[in-house]
Amino acid sequence: MLYCVEMTVNIPRDIPLEQVEQIKASEKARAIEIQNSGKWPHLWRVVGKYSNISIFDVESNDELHNLLSSLPLFPYMTIQVTPLAKHPSSVF
Repeated sequence: MLYCVEMTVNIPRDIPLEQVEQIKASEKARAIEIQNSGKWPHLWRVVGKYSNISIFDVESNDELHNLLSSLPLFPYMTIQVTPLAKHPSSVF
């Protein structure tokens, strides 16, 4: 199942910078791990925002939820999920 996921990050300003940097490093490592598994085939930055648009290829809603909630930045994210279906005019 394919999902378009928009993740927007809003880290509170009262978190110490060292902690923020550690969370970001952990986030990057976890994101790479999921991408290498093939479950996160596309990841794009949204210009001018601390946000991304991604495509996930997973077996179920639960698997997607588990992957997203495993991200270290998850507590600081607003996430919008859109299930995708093949378009009848698509040549791919």
